[in-house]
Amino acid sequence: MSSDSLDLNDVDTTPIQPAVTNSENIGFVVFISCIATIGGFLFGFDSGVINGTVDGLQQAFNSNSVGTGFNVASMLLGCAVGAFFAGTLADVYGRRALLIVAAVLFIISAWGSGVAGSSFEFVIYRIIGGLAVGAASVMAPAYISEVAPAQYRGMLTTIQQVAIIFGLFMAFVSNYLLADVAGSAVTPLWLNFEAWRWMFWIELAPATLFLFALLFIPESPRFLVASGKKQAAQKVLAKLYGSDNAVLKVNEIDASLAKDHHRPKLSDLIDKVSGKVRPIVWVGIGLAVFQQLVGINVVFYYGAVLWQAVGFSESDALLINVISGGVSIAACIITMAVIDKVGRKPLLVIGSIGMTITLAAMVFAFANSATDPNGNLVLGGLGTLALIAANAYVFFFNISWGPVMWVMLGEMFPNQIRGSGLAIAGLAQWGANFAITMTFPIMLASIGLAGAYGFYAICALISVGFVFKLVHETKGVELEDMQG
Repeated sequence: MSSDSLDLNDVDTTPIQPAVTNSENIGFVVFISCIATIGGFLFGFDSGVINGTVDGLQQAFNSNSVGTGFNVASMLLGCAVGAFFAGTLADVYGRRALLIVAAVLFIISAWGSGVAGSSFEFVIYRIIGGLAVGAASVMAPAYISEVAPAQYRGMLTTIQQVAIIFGLFMAFVSNYLLADVAGSAVTPLWLNFEAWRWMFWIELAPATLFLFALLFIPESPRFLVASGKKQAAQKVLAKLYGSDNAVLKVNEIDASLAKDHHRPKLSDLIDKVSGKVRPIVWVGIGLAVFQQLVGINVVFYYGAVLWQAVGFSESDALLINVISGGVSIAACIITMAVIDKVGRKPLLVIGSIGMTITLAAMVFAFANSATDPNGNLVLGGLGTLALIAANAYVFFFNISWGPVMWVMLGEMFPNQIRGSGLAIAGLAQWGANFAITMTFPIMLASIGLAGAYGFYAICALISVGFVFKLVHETKGVELEDMQG
């Protein structure tokens, strides 16, 4: 035999596995993930645009503090309903279909919120916008997690949070520029419509782009397998991972559903042996609720009101919002770079501890400030501390609970219950968001800023224990291996 011949003793006799080539089409995965995250951008823009319109709403609709709180928070009722039904309907009609419905609702809400002539009419259009935000909030991360390879899933799903914060940031920038050009949010601008109305109409451009772009993305392959459309799923997976990987992945997805293979439904969240709600569902609810109990959306929705209450002008308050948005984007980019390396759980712990400390610093500043004859806080030398602590708080939130909560909700549930699990967690998240947003003006008028932020600080502290005890790491775990 020649020296090139094989020695049979060197031959590996391990059973041959199907050949798999590393032919992932990362460019295509990133492309469709970015399209899905336009929904996140609109989620952020629609949530943040209200920040600069509060004075306009009060003047246009002559509302008191409770009425203003409801006008601001009304969208969140739609968000809760939208998140719940999007999660369940997505198991019937598909992830892509629900994103398209969300895009249409964004367009309707943006136009209607600007033309509203009464508080009732405004609330209706904001609830429609809420349906869109709720649907996009759960469907975009779910879609991305179901098309992305496990080793990139955290990074790609985090793009959703970057898009949300960028949407908030652009809403703050847009509000600031429009108010600056007009002179104030309540001053007429183009076509004799007040600037606050134009703040809503600006959203029509990205909403229309979202609707058009969704026509170019495929349906989730995991939804297609669950719906019995294996051939269609294989075609999508071939585009995502290559033809060899596609066959194996279809079989893996099918096997993960085989033990209880039927169309997913809400009752799947109940363990058939114990008759109780599956523990993973309670963890999802806990993650969703704690993200809101730390008070982050008070900063997003009432940032301008907050900073005016401590002595800044309307223009300066809007500019501070822009700075906070920039800090948020920087924090999310850091998370994108490290989430698939350090994992989800360590980031949540770091964020909870950081938010507890920075919220406590804000409480200290607010509690030790003076009050002027109009009832506004005068921080004096503590103003710098409050401003630094507030932006540090935003930073800690956006390297942790901001993106990581959505990443985990999109990936932690087994295939059979992902839609239903997201529906319940999304309902809880937006319900808590509504409660926090609705009660802030009332808390501000009763126990003051120090009392309100003291409550958020306590919740941040409790979240540390919740993460340590109940949250399990999902870094690098295939969706087919998630246990419920």
